[in-house]
Amino acid sequence: MPPVVPKSTGTTNARPRADGSTDTVARLAATIVGRRFRSCPVRRRAVPMSTQPRSADRTVVVTGASSGIGRATARGFAGRSWRVFGTSRRDRPDEHGVTMLRLDVRSQDSVASCVDEVLRRAGRIDVLVNNAGVMHSGIAEETTQAEARAVFDVNFFGTVRVTAAVLPGMRARGRGHIINVGSLAAWIGEPGEAYYPASKAALARYTEALRHEVRHRGVAVCSVEPGAFVTDVVDASSNTAATIADYDGLRERARETLNRSLRGGGDPRKVADLIVRIAGTRRPRARYGVGPEALLVPRLTTLLPQRLVEHLLRRGYRLDKG
Repeated sequence: MPPVVPKSTGTTNARPRADGSTDTVARLAATIVGRRFRSCPVRRRAVPMSTQPRSADRTVVVTGASSGIGRATARGFAGRSWRVFGTSRRDRPDEHGVTMLRLDVRSQDSVASCVDEVLRRAGRIDVLVNNAGVMHSGIAEETTQAEARAVFDVNFFGTVRVTAAVLPGMRARGRGHIINVGSLAAWIGEPGEAYYPASKAALARYTEALRHEVRHRGVAVCSVEPGAFVTDVVDASSNTAATIADYDGLRERARETLNRSLRGGGDPRKVADLIVRIAGTRRPRARYGVGPEALLVPRLTTLLPQRLVEHLLRRGYRLDKG
């Protein structure tokens, strides 16, 4: 996730918010564009609630449900009386009204077996939440093609595999929701983890195209792009096997900035609540940002000059030090 950008020398420190983030970027942008953001804060449009019944007759599948946003989402659906199937790469016990199934999104056979099992037990899948993902830390040049492919195999092609297995049933019934969990990283090439934002950017464009392709069959597709939220993604992330000495200082500063941002993030239940609400809408929007950074960054990257955006990013990651 993009780091909190420090204010210029001589100005007061950014005021911390309740979720641990700061409004530094918003203040910098306000100064540059005529204090527009300060006088006209970003409005968070409420997600309209659907008249569809929330009952055990409705089935949702949440991939990557063993921890973090996936677990919170599965529990959120279960708390609203949905029939919930969560998936994990390893065997996990059922919990809190969530039936856990084994699924490796990298394997076509595993995907087919998991989807068949859900259909055997529940008869149909009303909502699919593609949440399974991995993070990889490493400078672009240091990362091997095999390491890069491993990131895409989960974050992008994993979603493609599961979606392709679920879509035929949704098309046949003329209804269904597919919610892809992306990332704010799709908007900015974050130094020190090039292939993670690249995979999320690919997922965002795939989601947009798929949304148009299946709409006439009654299937709604959208993406949810969280900012920084507290999960175990940092601890579970992979690292490049080989390093290049020229990048030692930059690599460590970028990693430290990223880890600090994620560990000081918001509660993943906020993302889960939004996903559950989206599943209850008939015609969801194409994209939902979650968290203050996710609301501001897309606007700032389009309103501010590119050189200024790059300057703020480099300052935030301390790339020009050492």
